[in-house]
Amino acid sequence: MTMTMTVPAPTPEASQGEADRPEADRPEAAQREPSRLDVARRLLDLLDDTATEPRADTQLEALTLAVAADLPVLLWGEPGIGKTAAINQLAEALELPLTTVIASVHEPSDFSGLPVVGDDPAHQGVPMAPPDWAVRLVRAGRGLLFLDELSTAPPAVQAALLRVVLERRIGTLRLPPGVRIVAAANPRASAADGWELSPPLANRFVHLQWVHDHEVVVRGLGGVWPVATLPRLDPQALPAAVAHARRAVCGLLTTRPELVHRLPTTETRRGGAWPSPRSWDMALRLIAFATAAGSEREVLSLLVRGTVGDGPGLELMASMDRMDLPDPEDLLADPAGAELPERGDLRQAVLDGVVAAVRNRPDRRRWDSAWALLARALETGAPDLVVVPATTLASLRREDWDVPEAIERLAPALALSRRADRAAARAAEKAGR
Repeated sequence: MTMTMTVPAPTPEASQGEADRPEADRPEAAQREPSRLDVARRLLDLLDDTATEPRADTQLEALTLAVAADLPVLLWGEPGIGKTAAINQLAEALELPLTTVIASVHEPSDFSGLPVVGDDPAHQGVPMAPPDWAVRLVRAGRGLLFLDELSTAPPAVQAALLRVVLERRIGTLRLPPGVRIVAAANPRASAADGWELSPPLANRFVHLQWVHDHEVVVRGLGGVWPVATLPRLDPQALPAAVAHARRAVCGLLTTRPELVHRLPTTETRRGGAWPSPRSWDMALRLIAFATAAGSEREVLSLLVRGTVGDGPGLELMASMDRMDLPDPEDLLADPAGAELPERGDLRQAVLDGVVAAVRNRPDRRRWDSAWALLARALETGAPDLVVVPATTLASLRREDWDVPEAIERLAPALALSRRADRAAARAAEKAGR
């Protein structure tokens, strides 16, 4: 006799209980295998897991200093150099919500405001409604507005951006003080359908040339990137920093009035940094911030040249260097205790100033003091720096002035310089044959 066993069908309650069991308690065959996309996502998360570290970075410090000064910054660089990544990292480090706007894909009305017809436009007018991203920035009260691919924006869009960059107005809205503006652009030759920036728009930015640092890139690809931090301003130094900045800019423009406004002659140069009353005011602000933050000279040089241009910027930096030079009369009064600058160009300027002071008011005592100062410079610095001042000072000697003992210490350096000059002249003569 054959016996048949009937297995009862699982009740709905039993099926539901199996479904409620934790996945780890189910049979191994019943566990769901992760999909290939899930595994790919986990690998991408590991690649994105990077760290940051404090690191001296001149261009990153210049960027954060300009952001702290609330000035619009424009990063110039070839495609793929890391401009966008730097802005993203800056926003994350400063804990500012990032709003990215690609100007070339917007219409001028997106920045000047979209007209909205109300119930009675004849009496109430037509308000200009701002775009949603501007409304979000105003509601947040703070943020980083990133205008990307600026050099691909056509002239009409650039014109609409003028009020956004300078007056911070979009339609009827005004961006709050907690919003900072940073832009990025590729040179016209490497931009997709690129345009040169219009002079009015270019003159509203601090232009920074963004280049890659080999060590930063290698260490970053290894998982550690430099962190962007706002500069720490010394509260006690603020009044002195403002006075220093005003003295520097006003001192240069007083002696060089032609630099107050100089519009470049070529279209390319007009799309960069050039001097105007507006850009000089920006330079003054940056000098004050850099002074209060104790920034290095290289950082300030980047910012000044990125505001008023290379030529005027370098003149301003040289003028600021001379501001802190010792008074020639003080040096002549105490040559033995004189403190001379370490930098060669500044030391040369000091020695030339001392010789000029003796020429303007020559007498035996001042002439002897100048020789003593040159001897001190020979002992504490490069010998070649005293050659020209010593030659000029020797030409100021009167017949009744005795030769001071200090000249004996300078004689070997002067003789060596003359031999070097004669050797150079002979080499040039042979090369010309």
